[in-house]
Amino acid sequence: MNLRPMTDADWRAVRKIYGEGIATANATFETELPDWNHWDGNHLRACRLVAEESQAGGKRILGWAALSPVSRRRVYAGVAEVSVYVATNAQGRGLGKALLQALVEESERCGLWSLQASIFPENVASIALHKSCGFREVGVRQRLGKLGGVWRDVLLMERRSSITGI
Repeated sequence: MNLRPMTDADWRAVRKIYGEGIATANATFETELPDWNHWDGNHLRACRLVAEESQAGGKRILGWAALSPVSRRRVYAGVAEVSVYVATNAQGRGLGKALLQALVEESERCGLWSLQASIFPENVASIALHKSCGFREVGVRQRLGKLGGVWRDVLLMERRSSITGI
């Protein structure tokens, strides 16, 4: 497995993996896949990674991670929200942890001092992943939004850098 920066050419595979996450109804409030322009405009240009493996006949993307700004206000320039998605058939192999660790390192190189993650409490694997990478639970935002007509709580987690922003 190889981690590398995401390129525009990766969008088709990234979008497919994102769709698998949406289908679980435990990864995001989103219910429809965005087009490239929408997704690209909502994520930081830096700190976009893919995990790929070599196969006979080429390479296959197994997961991705990216950061979104939490606000356009200048005071929050060093704060971003984490997205990590791993293809259904590649889960349980440590790809999520490798992606998240690399994303944390890249975010610190880019001067970000705080990362946050909004996770459905039912997504215990994602909570454990984030804790293993230094995130802590901040609190539960109750009935934050509806998904499929059902109110959902969201666990807010954060990781404060010990390298930048101190």
